[in-house]
Amino acid sequence: MFWIKFCLIVFIVFILNSCVKFLIRKVFHIKKVKRKVFSYNLINERHRKIDKWIRLISAITLISLSWFMIYDNKHYIFRYLIGVVMLAVLDYLVRAYFEWKHSEYPKQAVLTVVEMVMIVTAIFTVFQLGWLGS
Repeated sequence: MFWIKFCLIVFIVFILNSCVKFLIRKVFHIKKVKRKVFSYNLINERHRKIDKWIRLISAITLISLSWFMIYDNKHYIFRYLIGVVMLAVLDYLVRAYFEWKHSEYPKQAVLTVVEMVMIVTAIFTVFQLGWLGS
């Protein structure tokens, strides 16, 4: 039952995210930019270097949080969730900054920030309301 709920929530968040991004594109006249599905979408060389450091710090942080969660008797799942969300927010904000300052299409930063806010809101809503079970 967990996986059915999880897939349903992911699908709903994806649909909401797509609809909101479509509306924001129409309201703010943001041109749709074609991107590859599984690419890094880096703006320039500096963005690549910063993104590499963020990924390295993220890996170290997540391994450390996983270690605490596994080997300590306390429940660290919420701290782990906070860590994952904070690292994702950092990644989104860096991408939005480089889209805003160094991209051909600076309005794309608005879509990146909106996507970040929607995903973070969805994650905290799901966990606070206990939709996936306790």
